[in-house]
Amino acid sequence: MNHQRKLFISACLGLALLAPVQAQVQSAEAFPSRPIKIVVPFTPGGATDITARVIGEKLQGQWGQPVLIENRPGGGSNIGADYVAKSAPDGYTIVLGVTGSHGINISLYKKMPYHPLRDFEPITQATVYPNTIIVHPSHPANTLQELLAMARKEPGKIPYGHDGTGTGSHLAMALLLHKAGTTMQPVPYKGSSQIMTDVMGQQIPVGVTGIIAVMPNYKAGKLKILGFTSPERIASAPDVPTIAEQGFPGFSGEPWSGFFAPKGTPKPIVEKLADGLITAMRQPDVAKRMAELGTPLVGSRPDEFRAYVEKEIEKWAEAVKVSGATAD
Repeated sequence: MNHQRKLFISACLGLALLAPVQAQVQSAEAFPSRPIKIVVPFTPGGATDITARVIGEKLQGQWGQPVLIENRPGGGSNIGADYVAKSAPDGYTIVLGVTGSHGINISLYKKMPYHPLRDFEPITQATVYPNTIIVHPSHPANTLQELLAMARKEPGKIPYGHDGTGTGSHLAMALLLHKAGTTMQPVPYKGSSQIMTDVMGQQIPVGVTGIIAVMPNYKAGKLKILGFTSPERIASAPDVPTIAEQGFPGFSGEPWSGFFAPKGTPKPIVEKLADGLITAMRQPDVAKRMAELGTPLVGSRPDEFRAYVEKEIEKWAEAVKVSGATAD
């Protein structure tokens, strides 16, 4: 084989290798050319749904393409996530995943239809939804340590309401009690509203649930918050200390949400989605709206978000283990 023929073959091979890369770049440049679907693995009206709609509206304005919100509830958030995992990896169908679908369920369920990382491309973390430990204003405990002292005197006897077995509120409290060396009696509810009704009506002494539902009643003086599960204080309740500040350094047990695309979505498209979503989250009116709800926005890059999810899977695995919770 002469030298010129070798050069020709090498050039052809080089072009063949470059072709898929060039196709991905061209595809990303044209993206999006049709509507984008954001799947929410819950019913309309909740925190995750609100987050998707607020951010999706801004994304639609940026790109001039419709952004459709599709609610696919069920299976502890697994149904919506699994639908996206099995969708075409082209960037047009993404999911606003949550702590359950992409952090907890891999340890909670014996059989999972997908893996939270192997079957997805993380795009960006959207927000965190801190849980709160609440009591009636007349409750004798005014701090978390006072409540834990009461629990140590009567291990396993003081009931606390949570959002359901295996939820972030249940597992965060189980992990806290494990670290505190005591126990309380977990009582599962179907959601925040009934927990607050029973705490305000003094039917149950303690509740653990999300901040969005709690804040209006807290501001009205109908509830007392003993601590937040977030690592930092909340701007809408700056006087309330975190659990980490009350004897548990580094404690973090807040639910979160973040955007994921199906595995195999080209990296240039994942990056473009991240750019658009982060730009949407940084709009002042979006930040203000979410801050009012007590849910700070994050807006991390894909690699940062992947590393965060890896750590979350480990953390919630420990919480599931100490709680003894299972689901199928």
